[in-house]
Order: sequence, then structure tokens, then C-alpha cells
Amino acid sequence: MINHHPSIELLFDYAAGATPEPVALVVATHAALCSECAARIGGIEAVGGALLEIVEPVDVSEDALDSVMMRLDEPQPAALARVSAVDAETAAVVPEPLLPYIARGLAHLAWKSAGRMIEEARLPLTGKGFKAALMRLKPGAAMPVHTHRGREFTLVLAGGYKDEGNQFLRGDFDFKDPSHEHQPVVDTDGPCLCLIVLDAPVKLTGGFGRLVNPFLRI
Repeated sequence: MINHHPSIELLFDYAAGATPEPVALVVATHAALCSECAARIGGIEAVGGALLEIVEPVDVSEDALDSVMMRLDEPQPAALARVSAVDAETAAVVPEPLLPYIARGLAHLAWKSAGRMIEEARLPLTGKGFKAALMRLKPGAAMPVHTHRGREFTLVLAGGYKDEGNQFLRGDFDFKDPSHEHQPVVDTDGPCLCLIVLDAPVKLTGGFGRLVNPFLRI
């Protein structure tokens, strides 16, 4: 059962197309696992469509068409890899919205160590100022105590962790901002795989953190 969801404000922004690609990705992936949020998004989109039908048309500037045509000539972001057949591990844990960012499967990603018990694989993005990655954590792994300079969106794809007294399992959505200081700890009964999106680096707390923080980037 999924117990943690995006805020209704974030769902409205997503349905309106007002979220950057990385944030839209994590919301869409959550909605692929959560029928409750998928229904909410569908309802918001239906209301938006109904409102468009009753809105009075407005005049546009004479050069509006020329402006649109010029934008069509702008370079487009590199296309994501086509989704091909993936291995059983990937098919079991990765929802459809995330598959184009993974290409051939989890085993083929460029995993890099981010600590003794943590691995990270960056995902290709067209939006600037964001970091999107898959994070693979071993059983019992504890993240360093930290807060945030911006926003952090986390979606559990497999396994689970505890944070600030809450349990997060597959499909659960976790949001943090500078008002939170926390330390997620992975459950001991298995590894944890998460999709994580940041719009600013984390900020480690404590004496060691003050030494490391200047080197943290997204």
C-alpha cells in the first residue's frame, strides 16, 4: 500500500504542464504505481479541459505566428533512447515513464560509488539546474545527516527506508526542502532502489559536513 504522495499543488502543476522535466518524471513514475494519484491527475486534467471550453477567446499579437514558427527552428534536445527489451530485474521494478531514461536496463547504467554502501547512476535530462539519478543502497545503509539548499524529490522503486519516523516502501513519494534535517536509513531486510531528483545540492550538517559542503554539486 502506498502511503506517501505528492502534494495536490504539485499534482496540479504536473497536470498543467508547469513542472520541469525532472520533476515531471518523478511525478509520472509515482502515478504509474499509484492509482490514487493517477485518478487525481486525470480529474484535474478533465476539469482543465472543461474550463478551456468555456474561456472566452482573446486576441493575439500580429507577430504571434511568426514567433511560433521561429521556435520550431530552434535546436531540439537530444532524443531519449528508444525503449528496447529490458532484463527481468528492470522490468520488475521500473515503471513505464522511467524506462526511456534507462535504455537497455539497470545493469547497463554507469553506476558510480557514492559511499561504501551507496551507488548512483545519473539519468539523461534536458532541464538545466537539476540532478536526476537512480540510487542503489545496501541493506542497513544510512545516509549522512543533511538538510537541503533546495528541493529533493524521492520515489522508492524497490525495498524501503525509514526517515523522520516514517516508513517508505515501493511507490512512496518523499519530498524534502531546507526546513528538513534528516537521515534516511535503509531497511535491513534488503537493498533499496530510489529515483531521486534535486534542484540544489544537499547540505551536510556537522563539522565534517562543513568541510565537504563546498565540493558538493548537482
